[in-house]
Amino acid sequence: MILETVYIHGGIALQGQVKIQGSKNAVLPILAGTLLVKGTCVIENCPRLKDVYLMQTLLKSLGCLVSWENNSLKVNAEKVELYPALSGMPTEAVRGMRSSVILLGALLGRVGAVFLEYPGGCVIGKRPIDMHLSALAKMGAEIVEHPRGIYASTKGLAGTEITLYMPSVGATENVILAAACAEGDTVLHGAAREPEIVCLCDFLNACGADITGGGTRDIRIHGKEKLTGCHFRVPGDRIVAGTYLCACMAAGGEVLLYDAPAGQMEAFLQAAGRMGALIQENEEGLYIQMEDRPKAVGYVETEPYPGFPTDMQSLFLTVCAVAEGESVLKETIFENRFHTLSALKEMGAKIEQEDSRQVRVQGVESLRGSTVSATELRGGAALVIAGAAAEGSTAVDGGRFIERGYENICRDLRELGVRIYGV
Repeated sequence: MILETVYIHGGIALQGQVKIQGSKNAVLPILAGTLLVKGTCVIENCPRLKDVYLMQTLLKSLGCLVSWENNSLKVNAEKVELYPALSGMPTEAVRGMRSSVILLGALLGRVGAVFLEYPGGCVIGKRPIDMHLSALAKMGAEIVEHPRGIYASTKGLAGTEITLYMPSVGATENVILAAACAEGDTVLHGAAREPEIVCLCDFLNACGADITGGGTRDIRIHGKEKLTGCHFRVPGDRIVAGTYLCACMAAGGEVLLYDAPAGQMEAFLQAAGRMGALIQENEEGLYIQMEDRPKAVGYVETEPYPGFPTDMQSLFLTVCAVAEGESVLKETIFENRFHTLSALKEMGAKIEQEDSRQVRVQGVESLRGSTVSATELRGGAALVIAGAAAEGSTAVDGGRFIERGYENICRDLRELGVRIYGV
């Protein structure tokens, strides 16, 4: 069932514990990476999300055998063939998510050619793929852009030295996937350092790849002729963990987040601590206690990892809306990523947008329930959090956006004491 509307009756402090799902942003490139393996991979702790199902559809269209067993996804890519890669994969699946672009590197590495319609995903500013294409061209791919999509082919990818002019996560993933089975060594400078990059390198190395430097600005990939299957466990989702931490900060209370990857959340946890959250890390995950109204954070700007994550910006904005004092949030990654402003103002927030990348927030004592609409993934989750903190009832339309990143946000928040349901 597609989630259309989320209903929340807020104003109650959170209390409880919940297990954090596997990371969406880690598993999607891993699933693309299974295309390089002539064998079976079992991906454990795989989140059941719309984007994962779309990637599953794409893998099946390319000849993979894909099956679920509880929360493990088994992928056998033994019979991936050239024809389906060239004839066009299902349009709805390709256009339904941004991550489909990383199939370029994987399929060039596996079958040597691919036609890919332009990918989709949430509309949160310009996301050019020129870095992806220029990097692949430097490795020996011939790229032809059509009005409908991209045709890429190669007589054989070869290792080379590549420098990204900005640390793009997707471009970094595409280079790694293309280089894993290319001839010779590829050295990537200016690579993204996100934990999801490290996770992709760990997965490919478990399959027999030779990749060093994941998590640093310089990654070296020594191409291997063949990769073999493996079992691999996806870590907890740091953005989902941050979402529920924000819920506790905005509404008050105490929660335990099992499998929260605290080591990947340092910048966010530091900002949360400045606002008065008591946060303790243990073997099980993260314990958060928020006894009083949050204090204003002062100033926060989004940055590439290990800085404050852009995916947490709209969620953190909701906390700032009920904090004591004034906060300033600056978005440096994407322009026009303040899609929740009008909805939060409708709920009583005092927010001034100073330009396309910066807002000033004067916290109010409480928000009031209202009917609002989600237009993208993290903004939708931020409005659900606002509803949990608000007095009265809130309805958040556009639940289908939220489903792209949360297995079951209503179930999880109910386990933390929120009065919430979705239809």
